Amino acid sequence: MERRPGVPRLLREINDRAALELLLASGPLTRGQIGDLTGLSKVTASQTLSRLEERGLVEVVGEQAGNRGPNAALYGVIPSCAYVAGLDVGPEFVTAAIADINGDVVAEVTASPNGHDDPVSVVHNAVVKACRSAKVALSRLRGVVIGTPGVVDPRTGDVHFSFDLPDWHEGIHEALARDLRRDVTIENDVNLVAIAERAKGAAQQVDDFVLLWVGRGIGLAVVLGGRLHRGRSGSAGEIGYLPVPGVPLAEDIRATPGRLPSLAGGLQSLVSSEAVIELAAEYGFTADTAAEAVTAAVSAGVEGDRLLDEIASRLALGVASVCVVLDPGLVVLAGEVGQAGGVSLTGRVEQAVARICPIRPQVVTSEVTGSPVLRGAVIAALEQAREEIFAS
Repeated sequence: MERRPGVPRLLREINDRAALELLLASGPLTRGQIGDLTGLSKVTASQTLSRLEERGLVEVVGEQAGNRGPNAALYGVIPSCAYVAGLDVGPEFVTAAIADINGDVVAEVTASPNGHDDPVSVVHNAVVKACRSAKVALSRLRGVVIGTPGVVDPRTGDVHFSFDLPDWHEGIHEALARDLRRDVTIENDVNLVAIAERAKGAAQQVDDFVLLWVGRGIGLAVVLGGRLHRGRSGSAGEIGYLPVPGVPLAEDIRATPGRLPSLAGGLQSLVSSEAVIELAAEYGFTADTAAEAVTAAVSAGVEGDRLLDEIASRLALGVASVCVVLDPGLVVLAGEVGQAGGVSLTGRVEQAVARICPIRPQVVTSEVTGSPVLRGAVIAALEQAREEIFAS
């Protein structure tokens, strides 16, 4: 008979992981509850909790009164057993958040690059500042995820094209990991918003959906089978460059020495924040931001309805193009335009899509509050940290 010397240890690891995942998902539980929910015997559940206590991962956090006999001890994950950092990096600011293993944010700071062009220095300063605010040593971070605009190459982990961050280039990923002395993940910002939406927003329990972000530019995140679809080069979702009838093509999109790439042409020229502001002015809504213009339109009369109809018809061009290829079932509108438009805009987009393509997806507004890129970065970092703990 073939010997399998690693089986007892493997079973212990499986039990430990099951109990820890349960506590992270459900909060404090008694030994009996853990046994019932995992299928472990009382003896095995006790041994599992003892191992997790020895590793400094769980502790007794209270008691639960029983109908008979003594109170049962409640076990919970020790929040400080691991920390993660999530960052939202833009051209004008960097926001960093430190969260404990339960996902509770213990510090959040926003810093300006202050003229620093070096991405490594910018990220380093933000992470150090956030750690100091949280009173957490940099060495205790178990996951670091950075959200940036632009295309991230899934093979190298580097940003290989970003209009807003021209200094983020090949080699930055490795340099950041070396500087922070730990693995670092760089992820497209709209992809992180989709991660947050699936975890905490309108796409919970949805395996197939797309998220359309309308801000300075326009971006799309694609989730298929519960996983982000990035494409071979990481360019999946660059819907701003989608050719649309009556609009110039988005040519000259690559930067060359002495010249920035163009953001003109394609779908982005119809529904970016700048385009919405210009369109709103034509309907008599003067505003400094697209969100202000759309908000005014929602509460206005006939002219407001006409503006929302026009914005929806433009958005529908992109949504319909995606739906006839992917048939996602759910479309989440995010970014300042989607948030400001709410149901007044999503209903119109849904109807406009149904008029021009055979598929009618459900269109909803993002439900993630605060900074969705930052929230997505923290959630992604937590997944990495927890996986590391489970596997250790």
